[in-house]
Amino acid sequence: MARIHPVDETDHTVMEVPAVETPAVETPAAEVPAVETPAAEVPALETPVAETPAAEVPAPTAAQRRIPSPAAFAARPRPAAPLPRAEGAAAAPSPAGTSLTGTSLATAAKWGRAEEDGHVYVLIDGEEQPVGQFPGASTDEALSYFARKFDDVAAAITLLEQRVEAKAPSADMHKTVGHLREQLAERNAVGDIRGAEQRLDSLDLSIKALEVAERAVHQAARAVELKSREAIVVEAEEISGQDPDSIQWKTSSSRMNELFELWKTAQKNGMRLGRNTEEALWKRFRAARTDFDRHRRAYFSALDSNNSAAKSVKENIIAEAEALSSSTDWGYAAGEYRRLMDQWKAAPRASRKDDDALWARFRGAQDKFFAARQSVNEELDQEFSANLVVKEALIAEAKLLLPIQSLAAAKKSLQSIRDRWEAAGKVPRADMQRVEAGLRVVEDAVRKAEEDNWRRTDPEAKARTSSALSQLEATIAALRDDLAAAEATGDQRKLTKAQEALAARELWLEQIQKAAEDFD
Repeated sequence: MARIHPVDETDHTVMEVPAVETPAVETPAAEVPAVETPAAEVPALETPVAETPAAEVPAPTAAQRRIPSPAAFAARPRPAAPLPRAEGAAAAPSPAGTSLTGTSLATAAKWGRAEEDGHVYVLIDGEEQPVGQFPGASTDEALSYFARKFDDVAAAITLLEQRVEAKAPSADMHKTVGHLREQLAERNAVGDIRGAEQRLDSLDLSIKALEVAERAVHQAARAVELKSREAIVVEAEEISGQDPDSIQWKTSSSRMNELFELWKTAQKNGMRLGRNTEEALWKRFRAARTDFDRHRRAYFSALDSNNSAAKSVKENIIAEAEALSSSTDWGYAAGEYRRLMDQWKAAPRASRKDDDALWARFRGAQDKFFAARQSVNEELDQEFSANLVVKEALIAEAKLLLPIQSLAAAKKSLQSIRDRWEAAGKVPRADMQRVEAGLRVVEDAVRKAEEDNWRRTDPEAKARTSSALSQLEATIAALRDDLAAAEATGDQRKLTKAQEALAARELWLEQIQKAAEDFD
């Protein structure tokens, strides 16, 4: 007896049943409206390629291991679909488990219906759409067949929700959501299609949040590894950057070897940081080790030969310093001592004993010069102390001019104070900035008062303000006429526009009137 298989109108292929002897009954594709799901509905989330080897990914938890993957779920055994009877054939018993229960069938009936000829429809957004045909079967069997197809998709969504809740790895989750969207878009199942799509929308957001959390964990671990690796490099650079003449070579060499072993261990067992980052760090570490070895070799090979050359160079510097120690050209000699100090710092070190003795001679010449200069400065400061008293009295006199009542009188008094200020002479160096700032406060106040007076009496500015005031008053008068006309006609749009324009011009008028008052 020939068997007729249920037909899915979206792709006209036999669904979930063995091959049979007769061709499937086909429903024209035109009966099923095409449903397009734009790619924009599933936003892509750019995730940087993780360079961490697989061994560094945390092992799944027990809860995660109990949740099957979408592929495993799809491959699970399914009960065979009921085979409809051909016209005139005797009824065959339905296999157990192929029909929905009464409750499930009632739920399916909320979202679809089947006709006597086996055509099945699904309800989406209040409109029926054809999903396929199950000829030769009862309406309940036809509806059950397509409802079970929706249940498979819903079960896959539930499985994915469980995986997200259990924080399983998110690598393939967006792909799974896309596949489930495609299945729903085929419109070959009966169920709450929009509800399932909304669950997928929520899953998209949850998966993105899960990806963000995964990236945060990975980036945190990478930051720890980067900080540890950088600490090795920085310490190596600090060791190599020490003064070769003062470094403890035995201790520093031992520590540099320890850092190299730490680097090799981190390179072998630590998290990958990316080729560019690791190469940059290695170049710095290698450069530090190279500099350290070069300094060490140079130090021990040149130590003896440099002692005599260093002693000769520094004795020449000392000779110049001692010749300057009795100079009274304070500015020139101080500059020369700075130059000699720079030369001393740049000169190679002699043996500790010789270098200490040479430094004592050089510092002695400096001390002699600066002690003499200090003595002269102290005498000058004592002489200038009387001048300081005069200038402080002038500052007090100048401050009595504030606040300025009469600009002309204030300018005249300030000029008298300035003349006496110049005649008073210099003050001690330590008080110079303080007294200059004290008089400057009064000078600035007078200057500001003079500028304000000029702005108030500027005839051009006053004329411009008067002209603007006249023009604005004329404009306001015209706008008031427009407002009256709008009120008379009852045109609400013109009335509102006239009111707004009038309010703005009146505000401008108030501001210009205030400005005009400043010229009075």
